[in-house]
Amino acid sequence: MPRQKPTIADLRARKGQGQLTMLRVMTLDEAAAAEQAGIDIVSVPADLVTHPRYRELAPTLFSMTGQTHLEAGTRDDYLRWACSVMNAGADAVYCSGSLATVEYVAREHIPVVGHVGLVPSRATWTGGFRAVGKSADAALKLLEEVRAYEAAGAFAVEIEVVPEEVATEISRRVGLLLWSMGAGAGCDAQYLFAEDILGTNRGHMPRPSKVYRNFAAEYDRLQAERVAAFREYIADVASGSYPEDRHLVKMAPAELEAFRRALAQSGA
Repeated sequence: MPRQKPTIADLRARKGQGQLTMLRVMTLDEAAAAEQAGIDIVSVPADLVTHPRYRELAPTLFSMTGQTHLEAGTRDDYLRWACSVMNAGADAVYCSGSLATVEYVAREHIPVVGHVGLVPSRATWTGGFRAVGKSADAALKLLEEVRAYEAAGAFAVEIEVVPEEVATEISRRVGLLLWSMGAGAGCDAQYLFAEDILGTNRGHMPRPSKVYRNFAAEYDRLQAERVAAFREYIADVASGSYPEDRHLVKMAPAELEAFRRALAQSGA
């Protein structure tokens, strides 16, 4: 049976029945590879999910796009934006804004995904880029936050860099889906960035990331080959090796002679 894109109801029905796979993809090539590989869920930039070719290449990927609360503007701004990307092909929207904004959007039957734990756009409130929920009090606050997202109408929450024991206990106690980035196997989906998996990330490697390929080395090799090819071209032009006869169009000898006679007669 051909693979079908899951609905929200399908994803909810899988709660507690194993883990889905989720990727952050940034290009059409990555989206097409995720589709062919059988990835379940992707997080994509808005300009990718709205690209005219996106659904041609990724017809069955459940695709989330989003804006942080720093980008979204007012609740009305966020709702208008959410409607536009849903109409263009997104399946859900990510929102790091307030619970009031989440509820405002969810009331319009738009699938909303929240974010708890280490939330980059709110990291200053939890002590920077570090794990969240390592104490009993902090873990209880995380549970309260997830329940608040559920009450506000979110169908899923990304839970990032939280002790796996805490994430597992929270997942058992809520009905919404937990998408784990460094929060262990007790959640409903495992979430990684394609750039980390493919080895194209040349910066900081987050703790949850795992490298499966070294595309950076291949890109470096290809760049060196580009430079070498351009240098060979420069050398060929300088030596006269380019262009060769096979690169040129020739005039018939009789026509060339007639052309030269005409030039001479005209004094050109």
